[in-house]
Amino acid sequence: MNTGILIIAHAPLASALRDCVLHVYPEAASGVLALDVPPSAPTEDTRLAARALLEQLAAPNTLVLTDVFGATPCNVAQKVVDGVHSKLVAGVNLPMLLRTVNYRHEPLDVLVARALSGGAQCIMQVAVTAPQNQNRKSHDKSHHDHQQ
Repeated sequence: MNTGILIIAHAPLASALRDCVLHVYPEAASGVLALDVPPSAPTEDTRLAARALLEQLAAPNTLVLTDVFGATPCNVAQKVVDGVHSKLVAGVNLPMLLRTVNYRHEPLDVLVARALSGGAQCIMQVAVTAPQNQNRKSHDKSHHDHQQ
């Protein structure tokens, strides 16, 4: 059975990330849930909502992803994960989420490692011009750059 994934983030980020991942993996809709935390939401209400979504996932294991360590969504998540059947990773981004959904059939500890590497490996500075992104052999006289 697949690991459930719960995204808890500042509104509207959690739902937006879920929508993006379901664009790629529509079959994962029941296994990926989102909780948007509005700025004025009482912490206890958010905790109860998070607990209800964990139960709704009905997965043997759950990976909880939050946006910012130390912020309300992460603090709430820390109160609902048990560290055994559910794990918490802060700093969610779309590459991390795509990787976790793609590998959600793997054991929870392996999935956490994939989430961490997927999130970090996809953060990079990208050159703004194509020739800087490519290794071109200096002896290639037939290559011409064309702007479009």
